[in-house]
Amino acid sequence: MDDQNKNLILATVLSFVVILVWFVMFPPPEEPVVDPNAPAVTSQADTPQAPPVANPSATTGDQAAASPDVTALAEAPRIKIETARLSGSISLLGGRIDDLHLDDYRETLDPGAPTVTFLAPRGEQDAFYALYGWAPGAGLSLDAVPGANTEWTAAADATLTEDSPVTLTWDNGAGLTFRRTISVDENYMFSIDQSVENTGAGTVSLAPYGILARHGEPTDLKNFFILHEGVVGMADGELSEVDYDEITDFAFDQREGAKAEVTPVTENGWIGFTDHYWMATLIPTQNSPFKSVVKYDDRRDIYQTEAVMPTVTLAAGETVSVDSQLFAGAKEWATIREYEKDGVTGFLDSIDWGWFFFLTKPIFATLHWLNSLIGNMGWAIIGLTVILKIIVFPLAYKSYASMAKMKELQPQMEKLKEAAGDDRQKMQQSMMELYKKEKVNPASGCLPILIQIPIFFSLYKVIFVTLELRHAPWLGWITDLSAPDPSSILNLFGLLPFAAPDPGSFLAIISLGILPILLGISMWLQQKLNPAPTDQTQAMIFAWMPWVFMFMLGSFASGLVLYWITNNVITFTQQYLIMRSHGYKPDVFGNIKSSFSRSKKTDAK
Repeated sequence: MDDQNKNLILATVLSFVVILVWFVMFPPPEEPVVDPNAPAVTSQADTPQAPPVANPSATTGDQAAASPDVTALAEAPRIKIETARLSGSISLLGGRIDDLHLDDYRETLDPGAPTVTFLAPRGEQDAFYALYGWAPGAGLSLDAVPGANTEWTAAADATLTEDSPVTLTWDNGAGLTFRRTISVDENYMFSIDQSVENTGAGTVSLAPYGILARHGEPTDLKNFFILHEGVVGMADGELSEVDYDEITDFAFDQREGAKAEVTPVTENGWIGFTDHYWMATLIPTQNSPFKSVVKYDDRRDIYQTEAVMPTVTLAAGETVSVDSQLFAGAKEWATIREYEKDGVTGFLDSIDWGWFFFLTKPIFATLHWLNSLIGNMGWAIIGLTVILKIIVFPLAYKSYASMAKMKELQPQMEKLKEAAGDDRQKMQQSMMELYKKEKVNPASGCLPILIQIPIFFSLYKVIFVTLELRHAPWLGWITDLSAPDPSSILNLFGLLPFAAPDPGSFLAIISLGILPILLGISMWLQQKLNPAPTDQTQAMIFAWMPWVFMFMLGSFASGLVLYWITNNVITFTQQYLIMRSHGYKPDVFGNIKSSFSRSKKTDAK
């Protein structure tokens, strides 16, 4: 077997093994009666203290869903949220932002499908909400500050829009008046201004906080290793990502009253929960310290993130105000990037770019730019593939030129093999001398394939993780580039009057769509640039390789398969033209004909 075929087999097998492993690992497809959320502080003015989580007598599980507090929450007055992109409501019981719908996104491609529900009140499935308040310090008791069950008041006609903030008010009857002004921009950023006025005679201390509480793991959790779902936060430039199962393994923190992890933030940071496409994040005022907390109440199965701001001391007649922000919405790259430019440090890292972030970030930025120019994400993927091939063209040129040179040296290599006989060491030495003399690198043929592996993984990450590929159409039957090709060879791609097999069924394995079949054909044609190996075992491996990949990648996202087909077509064209320019003329049709002739001979035997 010549070195050309050795290198090609090595690179192909390596690529096959890596993608096979990848495919196996990543298959495509409360009870706040005593305000457990309220951080408690001591008389130390500059040190926010830990929030207790649960009252030992609190109800759990199904009891909580039917508790009087859930009933009170359902009956409490609400303020509507009405913006161009959001709808929902704020409960005046606790001032919770606990009802939020993302009106630009639907659950499925069906035009009549419901919009995405992101935040939901306690007592409903996947309860998830934001809660703000003040923790009592010196001179105050727990009932003297607003908490989860505080009944706020607001103007009767109050509606939260981009142009009309709402103000909630609560007087504790003991000299403190609390106000909370909530505003929202044209996208997904809420601004929360918490103020307290001391009309009493004494001095008090208290600490403002924000909380995101999530009851249980989300029911639509993907649990894919390639995707992070759980807590995401930034603390003084250090990104943290904590999965739900990692949170439950936290050590019990006596001061927090729960399993918890506490991170002091001295300047910039944020903390929250991220889903596949959506995210809620607490963002204290930047360039100011706060305490970032992640905790888990195992008695009631509540995951919680907290941003506890520094304690303030309020003398008689004084008023203090603290600003913070809440991001609650879709992880749109352009939107999040603008928030980062506006001062939210490292906010773009809330998107899960993975270990290959140095590739995934520029790849997606380029893809987003192309999509803005073309207006179609499928054609943008094709354009991105062309750009990537241009970038690696110098290496590809060197590789294919070396392959052509190897073909020219084939007669000399055969003579060296005959002269060496069974002396393999002598043959290897003679080969190396020939390569050195002719300035040929036999390993260069592996480079194009090996370079494709990190690019393939990075693009897979981008297509799977980023929101912009969700429900993005290309043409015809490809209406969602983040999903597998919906067509099926079993119903002749829609010509027969029955639907394709369900993705979860056994028949789905052989239910190949048009794109996977085109992928197999493109890989097969690329092989025909070179004659099949003379060794029958090698020839069989090469013959099966395109069709094995076709089935393996058949259930991958359509956008990824589209990239791979485009890459194969460009690679075939480049290799053919470069090898011809160096004197070697690939006999594609002859190699195809000989492969069929060999198959007939094998069948005859």
